[in-house]
Amino acid sequence: MPAHLYSLSSIWNFAHPRQKVWDVMADPTMSWPLWWPGCSLAAPLEHHSDVHSSADEQILTTTAALKFRASYGYTLMVLYHPTRVNSPREVTFDARGDLVGQGRAVLSSIDEQCTRVEIEWNVRPTSRWMQLLSPLAAPAFKHAHAVLMAKGETGLRNYLGR
Repeated sequence: MPAHLYSLSSIWNFAHPRQKVWDVMADPTMSWPLWWPGCSLAAPLEHHSDVHSSADEQILTTTAALKFRASYGYTLMVLYHPTRVNSPREVTFDARGDLVGQGRAVLSSIDEQCTRVEIEWNVRPTSRWMQLLSPLAAPAFKHAHAVLMAKGETGLRNYLGR
C-alpha cells in the first residue's frame, strides 16, 4: 500500500516588502530556527558552493536538515534542498527524511509594503508509524501542519518587525 500523499498549502501575509521577506526566508544560512518556533537544525548545513557564488547559487547548493516539533508532540526531520530559485519570487525544493516529496514557496507583492507568501507541500511520510496511522490520522496530521505553519508565520512576522 503506497504511503498517503499530503497536499498541504499555507498562505502567509506580511506588512513588509517582498525583498525583505525573501531575504529572511531564502537565507542561505537557513536562519529559520531563529524565528520559527518548533523548528531547529538537526545537523550542520551542507554547502556545496564557494563563498563567492551568487545568493541564488548558494541557496541551490545548500541542504538543511531541519527538525519540526508538531503540536501533538512528535518531531519530524526533513532534509530541505532547493531545486529552483527565482529571486525574489519563488523557490522550489525537494524534501527527504521523515517526509519525501516536493514543495514550493511563491512570494508576491500585494503592494509596495505588503507581501503574500503561498507555500505548497506535496509529501508522503516515510516513517512506518505515520504510514500506518495516515488512513485514520490524516486530519490530525493536517491540523498539526497548519498549527506549525501558523507558528512560522507569526514567528517570521515578529522577526521582520524587529
